[in-house]
Amino acid sequence: MNLRSSFVVFGLSVALSHAQQATRQTTGTGEVNLTATSANVHESGSPVTIRILRWSTEEERNPVVAAMNPTAPAAAAANPSAAAGERDGAARGRRGGAGRGGRGGAARGGRGDASAAPNPMAALTAAIGRAPTIGYIWTNDVTGYSIKYAHHVSLPDGSERVILATDRRLGANSAAWRPVAPTAVTDYEFTFIEIRLDSKGSGEGKTSLTTKVIVDNEARTVALADYAATPAVLQNVKR
Repeated sequence: MNLRSSFVVFGLSVALSHAQQATRQTTGTGEVNLTATSANVHESGSPVTIRILRWSTEEERNPVVAAMNPTAPAAAAANPSAAAGERDGAARGRRGGAGRGGRGGAARGGRGDASAAPNPMAALTAAIGRAPTIGYIWTNDVTGYSIKYAHHVSLPDGSERVILATDRRLGANSAAWRPVAPTAVTDYEFTFIEIRLDSKGSGEGKTSLTTKVIVDNEARTVALADYAATPAVLQNVKR
């Protein structure tokens, strides 16, 4: 190899290194790939592949978490500029109502508070729908599912929690993900999946198909309400 060729190879290596570093900085994590098989559903044993391109940023997580608890002080603290904007808007509304002879909310028969009451599930569905696609889930369905939310929690014993959300319900158009055991099912249009892995990268996953979602304030994420009592829908999960 001559000197000129050596410089070309070196230049390409440097460019590739910079590109890889830029990708890591953009995503905040290397790509994560998980495999699993379905369990406790109509088509148990089917392969599932999960490809997480990156974790959700704090700015992407905040609207999802806030949707479940819109009046919590923590939500305002997480986005002080939005909270300030809401306060300013409310103040302008009060001034405007007073200037028009008090026709603000009271003149409409006091319906202001009732009509403005937040619907957490509707807000959560909308927040997930607006989020960017940061991964994919492939099942035995004809089409895959876009991952709109991905959060990772490392635990002191080396185990991990991986919490994902799609903007569609698993098995919405087929019976493949219908639970085999008689159990109540949720009516969410989205699906949250919580996967727990041991220190070796193996574990299981459960979903919001049969359990409600709540805010886990400690982990600052939306999670399953009762993970321990929820049947596993993903088994043999491996990195």
